[in-house]
Amino acid sequence: MDESIGGVPVRELAATYGTPLHIIDTDELGLEVDRFERAFGGRGITVGYAAKAFLCIGLVEFIAQTKLRLDVCSLGELLTAERGGMPAQRIYFHGCGKTDLELAAIVERRVAFDVIDNAEELERLAFLAAGGPPVDVMLRINTGIEAHTHEYVRTGGENTKFGIAAADVLNTFGVLAARPQLRLIGLHSHIGSGIIDAPPFVDNLGLLVEWADAARAQGHPVTQLIAGGGMGIEATPADARALDLDVLAAELAARVAGTPYRVAIEPGRALIARAGSTLYGVVAVKRQGRRRFVIVDGGMADNPRPALYGAHHHLDVVDSAAIEPAHPATLCGRSCENDRLGDVMVPGDLRAGDLVALRTTGAYTYSMASNYNRFGRPPVVFAANGSHRRVVRGERPEDVLRNDLG
Repeated sequence: MDESIGGVPVRELAATYGTPLHIIDTDELGLEVDRFERAFGGRGITVGYAAKAFLCIGLVEFIAQTKLRLDVCSLGELLTAERGGMPAQRIYFHGCGKTDLELAAIVERRVAFDVIDNAEELERLAFLAAGGPPVDVMLRINTGIEAHTHEYVRTGGENTKFGIAAADVLNTFGVLAARPQLRLIGLHSHIGSGIIDAPPFVDNLGLLVEWADAARAQGHPVTQLIAGGGMGIEATPADARALDLDVLAAELAARVAGTPYRVAIEPGRALIARAGSTLYGVVAVKRQGRRRFVIVDGGMADNPRPALYGAHHHLDVVDSAAIEPAHPATLCGRSCENDRLGDVMVPGDLRAGDLVALRTTGAYTYSMASNYNRFGRPPVVFAANGSHRRVVRGERPEDVLRNDLG
């Protein structure tokens, strides 16, 4: 068994870069971008990429060649966007606890607009912007709609920290009216992740329309409504698409037909997850009673999502001489934790030295990686059409120590 990613044999990738290895198939990514642009762009809906899902300079260079906007939420993400050549007018700034340096970057017009999350941020930004031309802003509103998803990735409703509470929105419009250095151009709301039905998005947009009407009645030039991201994806590559983008796009467009508003969305995971695979080498196979454990050379340091909120990634055995039928096993990493990566079916004679790959790891895998146990984060490689190149260097042990003072 010898499979390929982006037309490149996994054995070649492992021999060139080692394992663990994070791989982005940019052909697959391009297809996803095209799907979103055809479904949403064709209906006048702007698509932005949520940088928190995964970002590096090489990816920004890729995105800059498309029509996508870019949503950043830190100076690190902003600097990456700038180094990758993303125009400021296609970048906007998110975050519920922005620093003074981040607010200064917004005032300096390094982004097109800021999405204000709370009253304190509004006042701090207004103070920094005083005396200059108006800064374009949106308000993030907690519309109260809760997505039926894991509590750790829920971003709407009363049990989340994000956005301005519905009871405070009208008063916030009044505060903004008294702050001419800030210009309210739009409203934003994000309700969660892993959503596979259109109605929550449409209901959320409907509430934004009502708030936008109220803002315009107070004289605010609101024209843009961002309906969030969080579109769910299928559990395995063989499954049908979890969400019909054409249906969602048509319903969002219909909801604002005849209004003065333009709609935007900001997917992250739905755009890049399918394009990502994480390649591991098997280092041990062992039994404890009736359970069989397959231990790989990565773990929760390079992919914390399964341990954090039970995220599922489909496993493929991609390079092995194993011939026995598949049997249940627990896939684990080498961290000094019970870092279960998932319950899997693998050949009974899988052994050390074989290669396996977790799929749909393009989002929130590398971006959430850490140096736990002082492991170095893996390299990132782009593969497409039979060729490959490293876009992020893997960390060596000395890299992990680079900030130690001693």
